[in-house]
Amino acid sequence: MPNVTKITSFILMGFSDVSELQTVCGLFFLVMYLAVIMSNFLIITLVTLDLKLKTPMYFFLKNLSLLDIFFISVSIPNFFINSITHTNSISILGCALQVFLMTTFTSGEGCILTAMSYDRYIAICSPLHYETIMCSGNCVLMVGVSWSTGVLLGVLYTAGIFSMPFCGSRVIPQFFCDIPSLLKISCSDKLLVIYISLGIGFCLGMSFFICVVISYCYIFSTVLKIPTTKGQSKAFATCLPHIIVFSTFIATACFVYLKPSSEEPSASDRLFSVLHTVLPPALNPVIYSLRNTDIKCALRRLQNNLFPRSSLT
Repeated sequence: MPNVTKITSFILMGFSDVSELQTVCGLFFLVMYLAVIMSNFLIITLVTLDLKLKTPMYFFLKNLSLLDIFFISVSIPNFFINSITHTNSISILGCALQVFLMTTFTSGEGCILTAMSYDRYIAICSPLHYETIMCSGNCVLMVGVSWSTGVLLGVLYTAGIFSMPFCGSRVIPQFFCDIPSLLKISCSDKLLVIYISLGIGFCLGMSFFICVVISYCYIFSTVLKIPTTKGQSKAFATCLPHIIVFSTFIATACFVYLKPSSEEPSASDRLFSVLHTVLPPALNPVIYSLRNTDIKCALRRLQNNLFPRSSLT
């Protein structure tokens, strides 16, 4: 039997053992964090203030940006503080909070991205019924289900993991508390609850993936029937940002949570965790801003309202 000791805190691994490099890493992450926060907050502001963006697609995009802000705020500020103070410890309560929030926002983002694919499916395949199906009540309901699903899954995962005793090493080979690392240092022989939770999470993720794939199969089939090339290009252009964002989200999540755990911590594991934590929140506003005419026009209107003199020059 393993020697079970009461663990009150964990040690998070940084990206360097050299204090100067650790500080540089912390500052670099802070810059990325501020850029992500400001870009997503800009999307939220534009969608909230601009009347021409009061559509279901931008309503979902607003909630996606809000989830991205919360998601990246779970781990990056704590990592920055640890890098500056050179203290990598985190209490068991703080670790449980990270697991709960990361699971909640990850699940919620998956639900929102699935709802956005359904929105594109209705807009392209059933345009005459779009306003009836995607009414404000249904959109609010889908967003509410997304947030509720994330919270329920977060509670299920957190309760399942932290109801087990921990023994052995206190070191978590990541810069935040992740589920695979916590399972490795658990010394409980009763993992039925957490395995059920992991099974539910896996089935939920597969459901997201299957729903999005089916939606785009119908979308592509409908778009290819459009007689003009211009019409096809316009339809594909409305779907391309969502495809890129969803593919990035699924790919990085699979690398982090489905990758076989190694006995020795590696830099590649932490790199994939960084990509999963930073890349989707950073990519969403870039993808939906650079190629989106509506967002660009809304930004110009906001600029003209804030700085009316600049619009006359």
